[in-house]
Formats: sequence, C-alpha cells, structure tokens
Amino acid sequence: MSPARDPDARARLGWTVLALGLLWPLLQLAEFRPWALFEGNNLQVMGAFLAGFLPPETSTDFLGILLKATLETLAMATAGIALALLIAVPLAILCTRPLAVSLIGPGPGHRAGSALRLAGRALLTFLRAIPEIVWALMLVRVFGLGPAAGVLALAVTYGGMLGKVYTEILESTDTRPARSLLEAGSGRFAALAYGLLPNAAQELTSYTVYRWECAVRSSVIMGFVGAGGLGQLMDQSMKMLNGGEAAVILLVFLLLVLLADALSATLRRALA
Repeated sequence: MSPARDPDARARLGWTVLALGLLWPLLQLAEFRPWALFEGNNLQVMGAFLAGFLPPETSTDFLGILLKATLETLAMATAGIALALLIAVPLAILCTRPLAVSLIGPGPGHRAGSALRLAGRALLTFLRAIPEIVWALMLVRVFGLGPAAGVLALAVTYGGMLGKVYTEILESTDTRPARSLLEAGSGRFAALAYGLLPNAAQELTSYTVYRWECAVRSSVIMGFVGAGGLGQLMDQSMKMLNGGEAAVILLVFLLLVLLADALSATLRRALA
C-alpha cells in the first residue's frame, strides 16, 4: 500500500522557493551579515561590553532616580494610551461598516456616510503613518524636554493604530446581531454595545493592553530624544559607560513586560 501523498506539497514547495528567492535580495539590501559576529575579535569585544553590566548598580541614590524614571515612563505610556483611546474609539465607530446606518438601505445619507467613513480611514492612515519618535522630535521643540511631548506623540500615533485595529476586530466578529439591531431602529451605540462588543471585548482588551506595553517601550525610546523617563536615564548611563546602571534599567524593562502580560491575562479572565 503506497503512502498517502499531500496534494498540496508541490504548491507549498513552489511558494517556499519563491519566498526564499524574494527574501535573499532583501537580506542583501539590508546588509544582513550575521557571520560578522564571529569575525576578528568581535566576540571578545561583545563579551567585554556585556561584562561591564556586572555587578548591577544598587546604590540608594540610583534606585531612587530609577523609581522616579519608571513612574514617569508608566505615566507617559498610560496617559498616551488614554488620549489615544479618545481618538481611536470615535474613529473606529465611524469607520466600522456593520455600524453604518447609511448602509441599511438606499437613502439620502448613503453617499455622505461613505464619504465620512473614507475620511475617517484616511485620518487613521495619516496618524499611524508617522512614527511616534518623529512626533516626539517635533513636539519637544514646542514643549521642551520632558514627558509632555512623549504623551502627545503616543496619543497621535497610537490613536491611529488602535482605531485601525479596533475597526478590523469589530468587522471580523459576527456582525449579524448589530445589523439586526440597526434594522430594528436601534442607535449605533446600542448596536455596538449589545451587538459587537460581547463577542469582541476580549480581543479588544488584549490588543489594548498589548499596545500599552508597546507604549511603555516607545516611551523608553522617546526618552533618548529628551522625552524623559527610563529612556533618558538609559541614555545617560550608556553615555557614561555605566553598565551596572544599564543592567538594572534593562531588568526594569523586563518586569514591565511581565506586568503587562499579567494585566492582559487578568482582564481576559474577567471578560470571559
């Protein structure tokens, strides 16, 4: 008895070869050369650099500064996400097709509704197209050094990201309850609350917490351009070649990611 053959094996092999053929020139263009790690004394240089991270800095003065910088980073990320939600939620409701009253049937508001959705999607594209670090560089010139520029930079960019993904999540869930409510004369917010959110709440919450975690990391990066927080402290430690301080800051990064994972799991269980 001959073994069963996979009828799609040849197609998978063909697509794999095509993907590798396209990937190779991209790697060349990106100057991806991992073997450079083992050339000359590169491993020795990296080993000496990592050895500088030990022992970690545990002085009381530094830990006090670290605590202040950590709270500043958390405040920047949380405030940025809160403002981003004020941008994302209305735009997501506007752009979600299952919540569009104008699509129920032909009427005078059909073209106006389509134009508004198109404008909303264009605005979401614009907001998320410009990286938050670019917004931070511009806003630092307005607000000066400190977390205010970082908060607004996160709000603008993450407002576009959250709005885009919220729209896709709401449109990918079972939309029949929402459409039935709208056709029965219900308002858009009632259709959202009772027709879409019961099925999408867990995914929306999980993605929001994940974006908060990303906002924490982005807050750190923006600290390198003067937005304060852990990033600015990390920049100072690296410039001073103080590996012990950098090691403790990296440990705080890890703890913040673990905190975000625990928060996401807790909220998902609460909404289950």
